[in-house]
Amino acid sequence: MKFLTIIPAYNEQESIGQLISDLREFGSGFIKKDEIDKFDILIVNDNSKDHTLSLAKKHNEVLVLDLPVNLGIGGAVQAGYVFAQRNNYDYAIQVDGDGQHSPIYINDLYSVLRTHNPDMVIGSRYVLCKDDNFHSTPMRRLGKNLISMLIKALHGKVITDPTSGFRIVNRKLINFFSDYYPYDYPEPESLALCLRHGFSVYEVPVKMKERIGGRSSISNVKSAYYMIKVFISILVDYFKPRQVKYDL
Repeated sequence: MKFLTIIPAYNEQESIGQLISDLREFGSGFIKKDEIDKFDILIVNDNSKDHTLSLAKKHNEVLVLDLPVNLGIGGAVQAGYVFAQRNNYDYAIQVDGDGQHSPIYINDLYSVLRTHNPDMVIGSRYVLCKDDNFHSTPMRRLGKNLISMLIKALHGKVITDPTSGFRIVNRKLINFFSDYYPYDYPEPESLALCLRHGFSVYEVPVKMKERIGGRSSISNVKSAYYMIKVFISILVDYFKPRQVKYDL
């Protein structure tokens, strides 16, 4: 089994070095399992203006994809999926570049994938809702709750953390996302897209941390706009004809 960890990174110089070190340490233990042949780390540098690229390149064991223009998080993640597809990876793991996602929980995501065989497993900070978990701002939590309600209403699936970028997917979704992955606010939109096309999705509880440095692409001012745009995108996608080539 070949695993690729996709890390979209834009101006993450404060966190990228530690994240790579943590992933390499995790991968060295993960690969010792009998069924694991390779655990690769791919940094997708989204035309960063700081030292993200040079810091990533200091790690010789890490793969680096340097985008010539800024594509946004959706474009950067999709570039990672295209790389995974062309290099025949069996599983792809999404991890944010800001240090919020702890690699130790990859074991939990993969365990559910192996046991229940869904197409995607999401790391959710809201399954258990522990007080010591990082839950973001009240405005963004409100938006998250409303998006969850919309997804349940349209697709009949309860997803507690639709904005989580901590995920593992199988080869079917690697191929699917290589052809299409939403660009603007991809986490909830790609989730709704998967459910509409009949892919199965599970959640597992994880503990997340505050970002180590840099700035989130979604500020408090943009939260309301984010929610409205995601709502419209999910609704528009729901009424589109299903793509026959992806019937399961």
